Amino acid sequence: MPTIYETDNLDEAIDIIQDENKRYPFILHKYDIGPCQEKWTSDYLANKIGSKPVRIHVSQDSMMDFVRKNFTYETLPFNKLIKRCERTTNDEYFVSPDEHYYFRALGDNQRTDIANIEKHFPSIANDIKYPPLFSTEQFFSSVLRIGSANTQLWTHYDIMDNILIQVQGSKRLIMFKPSDFDYLYIDGDKSLVNNIEEPDFETYPLVRHATYYTGTLQPGDCLFIPALWFHNIKSLDSYAVSLNVFWRHLNIDFYEPKDLYGNKDLVPFSRAIGQLAKSLNELDKQLPSVYTDFYARRLRCYLNNYIQENEKKLQQ
Repeated sequence: MPTIYETDNLDEAIDIIQDENKRYPFILHKYDIGPCQEKWTSDYLANKIGSKPVRIHVSQDSMMDFVRKNFTYETLPFNKLIKRCERTTNDEYFVSPDEHYYFRALGDNQRTDIANIEKHFPSIANDIKYPPLFSTEQFFSSVLRIGSANTQLWTHYDIMDNILIQVQGSKRLIMFKPSDFDYLYIDGDKSLVNNIEEPDFETYPLVRHATYYTGTLQPGDCLFIPALWFHNIKSLDSYAVSLNVFWRHLNIDFYEPKDLYGNKDLVPFSRAIGQLAKSLNELDKQLPSVYTDFYARRLRCYLNNYIQENEKKLQQ
């Protein structure tokens, strides 16, 4: 099982991101992320952010599943959330004393605002520094994330490059190449295989063919997650605090302008799939079903050949 590449060299990290023939995940060590690592205790964060209401995921299950929704959305004052995350059991709770919490920062207006720590959590924004891996013009969002100990999030991919800056706690990492798409039983941008460490091979036999890239993120580390790489992340023995920074690697016009989370399909693909759906609908209207079925199979053959040819290019 290969491990995620690790480096202490910022210049090497920048080269990996900028070289289109590389662009693989890495963990960057020894970058000065600012005083947040010492400052961001639960008491400090509770005092600085106060009773600001935040929306959270709450689940009895340590493995949260976005596809099957084994969690509820609740709201708590931030200072109460951080204290609940710090403890493994709580006297006050929504479902059970040992429930798990996950907070992914949103904008103040969840329908129009993109998460930005400088705008939405200004009292702590100056405590943290980002590695200079992208230009100011490429910046999209900065997402504060906090979770209970031993809490796993669902396997998914992002459309944008991003870096996960670990401030408090440690995380177990599992990642997969974009070309492992066929083995991960993807629904939208998420995998149906929730227990990725011990998959049910009877239900999901193709997972055997996926290549697991593993690693551990320690406080002060920065994980580069390239666009389209699948990732599954789990906090370990203590609650975790991190900042996730997203940026646009490609031409800005390729990204959906109304995307608040950075996970909508690129505009060229959305256009292409829309045109394809329209064309197939026209076939349905004009031809008998036997012809439609035949040409759909020809289309599948064309796509399979296209994928095979593209795989050869990627391997060169």
